[in-house]
Amino acid sequence: MIEIGLKGERFSSIQTALDYLEEHPEEERHLLVRPGVYEERVEIKIPGVVITGESREAADKTVITLGLGGKEILEDGKKRGTFRTYTCFVDAKEVTLAYLTIENSAGPGSRAGQAIALYADGDRLVVDSCRLLGWQDTLFTAPLPPKEIEKDGFVGPKQFAPREPRRQYYKDCYIEGEVDFIFGGATAYFEGCTFFSKDVNREINGYVTAPSTPEGQRFGYVMERCRFTGNCPDRTVFLGRPWREWGKTVMLRCHIGPHIRVEGWDDWGKEKARETTDFGEFRCTGPGADRFGRPGWVRELTEAEAEDYTKEQVLGEDLGEERQWWQSRLLITDCQTRQSLS
Repeated sequence: MIEIGLKGERFSSIQTALDYLEEHPEEERHLLVRPGVYEERVEIKIPGVVITGESREAADKTVITLGLGGKEILEDGKKRGTFRTYTCFVDAKEVTLAYLTIENSAGPGSRAGQAIALYADGDRLVVDSCRLLGWQDTLFTAPLPPKEIEKDGFVGPKQFAPREPRRQYYKDCYIEGEVDFIFGGATAYFEGCTFFSKDVNREINGYVTAPSTPEGQRFGYVMERCRFTGNCPDRTVFLGRPWREWGKTVMLRCHIGPHIRVEGWDDWGKEKARETTDFGEFRCTGPGADRFGRPGWVRELTEAEAEDYTKEQVLGEDLGEERQWWQSRLLITDCQTRQSLS
């Protein structure tokens, strides 16, 4: 295990430790990050690497932070754009992140523009008990959509990469933001997470999700037993809207706060999307869960339909004996971290 810290540990930078690991593949692929504030950009390109803080309780004290915003003008005279703002970029399969805070500190979207904290572009990614902090576009779950709407809209590390399916599991995470702060095309399962909508003093304070699920992909975002909360006035936030016409988000047994609008969902001005998106809810509770004002194109799932959204179905489809790949990763990560601290 490689230790990183600000008090004399082997490495004082997470990226330096990752660069070392790339050059020394014989080393154990587990990085233990001691509490501290790490002001750096982290790019993870090593398959199977595990990066953890000391414990769940120390996640808020183990902070990776940077403050790049999409409105920044670069040396070539062009805006930085959304996909070059990330604080942490996962570009490898089977990566595990646990007990960390990953922050983009650029500020509200009205000032900074889009500002990604975590750019998640790895298959079988596990994010356990992490805090993802930002404002607009906090978490991007790759892949990108097939085509840009605006010229150079996808400028960044994967602009020309193949659009390959991604499966991602987020457990017990805290994710905050304002506009579209969880967006992208991955099949992503969120379990026991908290989604905190931040007040930006507008009539519409934001949208939690903005899926761009590829056409023909069975699942998009699935959120089970999560909490939708925030500091916004009542009825000023939408649960989601489709970034692309085939976007999918299903919420199971979630608690929805009073900040969510009666309609719950927005079509982003895409009338066709009302026929192609799949937005649904099942046995949600809380003051924002009233189905009375939901539009007709949003589903209320039946018991039988909800059974199609287990973790095994969503994340383990076509994987045979590996259908519960996330479970072994959670157990191994927790065990290894505890041993290193004993």
